[in-house]
Amino acid sequence: MTDIKSMTLPELRDFFQGLGEPAFRGKQVFSWLSRGAASFGGMSNLPASLRERLGESCLLAVPKAVRKQVSARDGTIKYLWELADGNCIESVLMRYRYGNTVCISSQAGCRMGCAFCASTIAGKVRDLTPGEMLDQVVFTGKDSGAPISNIVLMGIGEPMDNLDAVLKFLEIVNHPDGLNIGMRHISLSTCGVLPGIRRLAELGLQLTLSVSLHAPDRETRSRLMPVNRAYDVEELFAACHDYFEKTGRRISFEYAMIDGVNDQDWQADLIAKRLRGMPGHVNLIPLNDVAESPFRPSRRMAAFQKRLESHGITATVRRSLGGDIDAACGQLRRKAEKGEDSQ
Repeated sequence: MTDIKSMTLPELRDFFQGLGEPAFRGKQVFSWLSRGAASFGGMSNLPASLRERLGESCLLAVPKAVRKQVSARDGTIKYLWELADGNCIESVLMRYRYGNTVCISSQAGCRMGCAFCASTIAGKVRDLTPGEMLDQVVFTGKDSGAPISNIVLMGIGEPMDNLDAVLKFLEIVNHPDGLNIGMRHISLSTCGVLPGIRRLAELGLQLTLSVSLHAPDRETRSRLMPVNRAYDVEELFAACHDYFEKTGRRISFEYAMIDGVNDQDWQADLIAKRLRGMPGHVNLIPLNDVAESPFRPSRRMAAFQKRLESHGITATVRRSLGGDIDAACGQLRRKAEKGEDSQ
């Protein structure tokens, strides 16, 4: 069946013209899908005969919230969505003063193998479609009643490992006839897949590129992140400099602080050296405890931040949200796979 929800507006116009319908039907359906229509039968501005025809030939699946956890501390909501094929993914709604942000997944599972991450423990199952990414935004907003103003692609999966689908999702969610979420309100994270960074540099999208760095030296990063064996950290920094030169967009570097592993002063000094000549923001992340991981949160967060700032580097500590509801990437999905009660 046709995955109509993963089509861009131009593709929908062509699709309906191929059915012998006027092109404006594409815009009507595009608007319905962006509002979370659960069936074609409810699309009241379409002829009944067309609604029936679409129901017979097109896939219109809706994710099911099989688990939902609400933080008593800060109102963060974590969803475990079950997809049409039974796979589960996670989304997290985070509330900030400037608006509501949803963190979405781009894959079911992940093959990157980062040593401290729960998402990758069982490996990658499959890529998500643009429609499945859209659904996370739409149905998080509908269920929570919170209008979504910002999106971060930092959930389960590596977006650059599914880049074609991610780019279609960005076109869909950015369109003024859809959710109309501006590119400057979207962050895309990567663990350092260089072909994807280079492709984004050429496209010049006004989103925020977020690079999961986690170590500035080859030995430590290769230990934590197997991707470093394919795309070395020195090549990664070179690609980041090139990205900034082509787009003028400042990159955010994510840095999970791990006790005794990547939190030494010399590593802060090396980050500063690598970023020289390029404005960058280092986002220090308190490590989440993952049962299967041997790593523990750093006790040098403040000292490491101060060391970076002494070099003129903008460094902030990420506000920890949802710590009481397994809000770290992959934790809720992992519990569901193991049959554990999340309550």
